[in-house]
Formats: sequence, structure tokens, C-alpha cells
Amino acid sequence: MSSNQPRQTWSNRLTYILTVAGATVGFGATWRFPYLVGENGGGAYVFLFCIAMFVIGIPMILVENVIGRRKGVNALDAFGGSLNGKPVAKIWKLVGWMGLLGSFGIMAYYMVLGGWVISYIVNIISGNLNISSPVSGEITKSFFTEHIENSPWEIAFYTFLFVVVNQWILVKGVIGGIEKAAKYLMPLLFLFLIAMVVRNVTLPGAMEGITFYLKPDFSKITAELFVFVLGQVFFALSLGFGVMITLSSYLDKNENLVQTAVITAITNTIIAVLAGFMIFPSLFSFGVAPNSGPTLVFQSLPIVFSNMWAGPVFAVIFFSLLLIAALTTSLTIYEVLITTIQEKTKIRRTAAITIVLAAIFIFGNIPSILSYGPWKDVSVFGKNIFDAFDYISGNILFMLTALGSALFVGFVMKDEAKDELLYKGNHTTVNIWFAYVKYLVPLVILLIFVSNLL
Repeated sequence: MSSNQPRQTWSNRLTYILTVAGATVGFGATWRFPYLVGENGGGAYVFLFCIAMFVIGIPMILVENVIGRRKGVNALDAFGGSLNGKPVAKIWKLVGWMGLLGSFGIMAYYMVLGGWVISYIVNIISGNLNISSPVSGEITKSFFTEHIENSPWEIAFYTFLFVVVNQWILVKGVIGGIEKAAKYLMPLLFLFLIAMVVRNVTLPGAMEGITFYLKPDFSKITAELFVFVLGQVFFALSLGFGVMITLSSYLDKNENLVQTAVITAITNTIIAVLAGFMIFPSLFSFGVAPNSGPTLVFQSLPIVFSNMWAGPVFAVIFFSLLLIAALTTSLTIYEVLITTIQEKTKIRRTAAITIVLAAIFIFGNIPSILSYGPWKDVSVFGKNIFDAFDYISGNILFMLTALGSALFVGFVMKDEAKDELLYKGNHTTVNIWFAYVKYLVPLVILLIFVSNLL
């Protein structure tokens, strides 16, 4: 799409929902959610996550949807223009800027995770990571150290390969590229996911893992954990990234935003919960601890696959699933920055794509890769560069963007925000949502923000 052409809209609701589902699934559901469940009491975390999806998830999806669709522009200019007969103060664009910086920050390390996944797929297929027979934790840890932490050139190559795949799809446009990719990739992701779930829940001893996963230990449910889970919903739904604002800017004015928001939240929750079913039964079946943190997928699961019939095949399917989930998300986060640059500078889309992908690769991906090797002693806020990108974007920038968005809707958009939702909508429901977003949601976000910094 050139800068002079009218803005496209999604082909239909299904393709929009598939695209949004792809944007919100990613590593949040397939990598982050399972290890957080393992670290935080199993079923207790899952129970709170489902509640948090309705407490903060759906209301915030609607916040970003009404901001995005109002003007049908990029995530920066969405905070501009005129409202209620008055020009919007330019200071509100700071909210958009924070979202853009956060998107850069998350892509700085997110694409590297994609490189890790490709490395595992290649090394399993080639036999460098031989899991055709049982292996120990020492072997998987050694592989991670040798091929991930201490192989910057290898990971840089695979990360670059992942970037190229994104570029190939992005140049085809929002509808011809991102929408079309989601239409094929999301069903494939579901197919792989169901295959993995069926395989793992039928393993001997799987019921112990299912019990850990689904049966909440209410003694583990605390106010502190609930606040933590509320914060994770932002990551799970790509809230504060500018993604929802950008995607909804391509929505037709007749689309029912309330329905699409509810469907989005439910879809994300289902996929996240299914991801747990493809992991915890197998962990308990083969006696692998579920609380190994971020390395759960990369160091613990290969042990499980090595004890499983046709383990290498299922391992490749699993990591391919992760890669598809990562791709459907990375495309939409890239698009936040691409759309903004394209519309602000009026340059061609291909040029905007090149600028965004190259800048993130050079100034984000490479430093993140080096932070596990030559730059491992470089510290930002007491963290290596990789973790610092995650911390600053996820705990600071996205929270502030979400806070600013809620305040923008409640105190600047006002009745125009409600008008965006009233197509075939219920006035009472919309009024309750508006009051909730205006007065309670900012307090909830501030609570999450402060708890993240402590």
C-alpha cells in the first residue's frame, strides 16, 4: 500500500480475529505462560489467569480498539486529531511514542528467541541434539550453553533468517501479507497444538501433570500473585505494544468491537491453556520438574522428548509450533513501527520495512545475542542486555502506554469512545465499561506498575 492509497480494511471478521489471535498468541502463550504456571503453583496460576483475562484483558482490548479505529491511522497519530470539538493536546502523543519504543524493545529480544527455536529445529533434525534415546539434564544444558549462549554467529544467522521470513510476508502488505499468513498459519498452529496435546495426555502418568495444571491449590493464591498475573495478561494480549491500536485501525466502522474483543480474549485463553496440556502431562510422565523457569522449553522439554516414542518427530513439531506462534506475533509488532514510519514520512512501504527490520536487527537483535557471549558482563539495571530489553519494555513502557491509553479514553475521548462501541451494542454495558476504564483500570495498572518495580 502506498501512502496515497485509501486505507485497507480486513476482508472479514474471521481473518481479523485470526490475525489478532496470531498477534496475541506468540511466545506469551507457548513459552512464557507454561513456565510461569510451573513456577507459580500450577492450577492456582491458571485459575487467576482466566479471571484476569476478564478483569483487565477484555476492557483493555476495547480501550485500544476504540483508539485505533477512531481515526484509522498509525499508533502515534491515533492520539492526535480533534475530539469533542477540540484539538487533542500534543502531549498525548507521548503515549504513542512509549508504545513504539516498547515495540522496539520487545522485538530486540523476541526475534532472537525465534533464532533459538530455529537452532533447535535444525540441530534436532541434523542429529547434533540427539534425542532419539533418553538424555540427561546435563546434556540439554550443555547443548544450550554451546549452541545458544556461546554461539553468537550461529544464533545471529538463524535470527537473520527469521527476520527475512518476516520481511518476505510484510512486503505483501497488511491484507495480502499479514492477513493471508494468519489465515494459513493459525489453522496450522492449531493442528500442531492439538496433535501435541493428544500425544501428551495419553502418556503413562499424564494425569498427575493434568492434576497439577488444573487443580488450584488455593493456599497459593495471594493478592501479590493476582497482581502479577494481571501484569502477564498485558504480555499475553500484546497490550501496550500498539498492536491492537494498529490492527483495529484497519477495521470497518460497522464491526462490533465488543464481540471481537471477547472472542480475542477467549481464543487467547484457550490457546494458552492448551499449551499447558501439551507440556505438563509429559513433564510429570517422565519425572521432569515443572518449575525450571524460562529454560523450561529449551532445556527441560528435550529430556521429555528423548524418553518419548518418536520423540525427535514430536520435538520438531513442537518447536515448529513455537516458531509459527512467534511469526504470527512478530509480523504484527513489526507492523506497528512500519505503519507509523510509512504514514509519517510518506515513504514507500518496502523502504519503511527495510528501515524497521534493519534498525531492530542492528541495534536490538545483535546486542541481545551478544549479551549471552562477548557482552555478558554488560549490565543495564543489573540485567544483561537481553533481559533488560524485556524488563524495560514489559514492565515500564507497556504499562505506561496502557495507563495513558486508559486515561485517553476516559478523559479525552469520553463520549466518542462509547460511540465507537455502540454499533449493535448495549448502552448499559458500554456505560459500565467506560466507567470501569475511566476510574478503576488506571488504578489497577498503577498497582501492577509499582509491583513490577519493587
